[in-house]
Formats: sequence, structure tokens, C-alpha cells
Amino acid sequence: MPAGPPIPFTKLVKVLLVVAALVLVFRIATEDSRETTSAASSNDPRVTASASVPASPRVRPSSEPDPLPKCGQGDERARLAGFGDWASTLIDTRYDLKPSYAPPDLVSVEEAGFEAFFQVRSVVIHDLTALREAAEDAASPVGIAAAYRSYYTQDSLFRRRIQTEGHTMARVKTARAGHSEHQLGTTIDFKTAGALDVDSSWEATPAGKWMAANAWKYGFVMSYPAGRTRQTCYWYEPWHYRYFGTERAKKIHDSGLTVREYLWKEQH
Repeated sequence: MPAGPPIPFTKLVKVLLVVAALVLVFRIATEDSRETTSAASSNDPRVTASASVPASPRVRPSSEPDPLPKCGQGDERARLAGFGDWASTLIDTRYDLKPSYAPPDLVSVEEAGFEAFFQVRSVVIHDLTALREAAEDAASPVGIAAAYRSYYTQDSLFRRRIQTEGHTMARVKTARAGHSEHQLGTTIDFKTAGALDVDSSWEATPAGKWMAANAWKYGFVMSYPAGRTRQTCYWYEPWHYRYFGTERAKKIHDSGLTVREYLWKEQH
């Protein structure tokens, strides 16, 4: 087929200009459409940051303390169990002291003015003397029913309790060997001066009432208060006081926590 006549140059230029104009208009319309869609999305209340930003996983704060463990039987060594850790050693039904633990500075309670053959660590004597004098001044004199016990003495006591009350009752009334605060040499069972022994009714006596209200001022804290067996792991013992020093005893008293709760929270 023969070729047609050539297109004039001026007409070709006009065609190209028309095509270029159409392309430009199409690009402008496309960009406007994109901007409008973007703006509408940003203003739409249904579109939130969570749609474009992944939610952060919930992380447990590192400062959150470990919960106090439930009372259970065990034989794990206490974390702080050196002779210099006497005010921080946590002992309960799970954590214990080794059989050879025996403080090197044990002295007779006679040095604090008591007529007994019990022993405590020398660090206790100054405040124990002050406590005895204050109780006497308040007409509520106190005596001592027990103090330091070795691992083996505690073992003998626990075995006797099993024979008289059975294993289940023995575990909540008497600590197993290694699990007694008495082995620290800073724990004392008090009684009314001149009395043969002490029992759970002692806190209702003048001496017991005075101790419950004032012992912390002289560095002593009741380890097993009434109604707190789930926290302490032992039954109520109004006579059982552990020495911490006056400043530390005040902190424990003011916290409202039991000794076990306070030491656990401090260490975890």
C-alpha cells in the first residue's frame, strides 16, 4: 500500500503538546486524590495510632518484689547467714542455718542482770539491760525462759514435741533443727519474772502487755504475732522476741509487717 501524505510539522507539534497536557493533568489529579485520602484517614476518628504502631508488650517492672512464698517445709540455706548478718538472716520453715552455726560471742544473760544460765550474743546485752530496767520501773518485771539454742538442742526439742503432740502439730509449734531463730543467739523467750514458764495467755499479763507495747523501743520485735500464722509459718508466740537493734526494730515495727515479711521484702 502506498504511504499517505506526510503530516505537517506544525500539526505534529500541536498533537504532542495536547498529549503532554493530558499526562500532566492526569498526574495532578492522581496526587490530589492521594493527599485527600491521606488527610481523610488522619482525621477519621476510627483510625488510631495502634493501627500503625505495634502495641508494646507488657513488661513486669524490675522493681516489683518477689511475692512472699507460702509456708512449706524445706532445707534451703538462708541467703544471709554469716555471723555479721544476724539482723538480716531470714529463717523459717523453708530456710535454715547449718548445724555448725554457733555465734562466737555468746555470753551469759547474767551480764544484763538476769538470774538465769541462758546465753545471748554480746551485741544484745546493752539493750537487754535497758529493757529489764524499764520493765521493772513500769512494775512489769520480765524474766527469761529461753535464749540461744544450738542446732542439736533444737533437734532434741523438736523430737520431744513430736512424741507429745504428733508431727503435724510439732511443725507449727516448734521449729525443726536449723530453722529456729534461737540458733542466731539474738532471740529470747521472755516470761514474767519469777514465773516457772509462759504460755499464749502471757500477752494479757502486765509483763506481756508491757513487752508487746514497748519491746521494739529496746531493739526487740515479736516474731510470731497473733493472727499472722500464714505470714510467719508458726503459731502465735507472745513470748518470742528477736533482737534487731533499736533503729532497725523501729523500722520493722513501723512497717506493720511481720519479721519474715520485712526481711523477705528487703532481700527480694
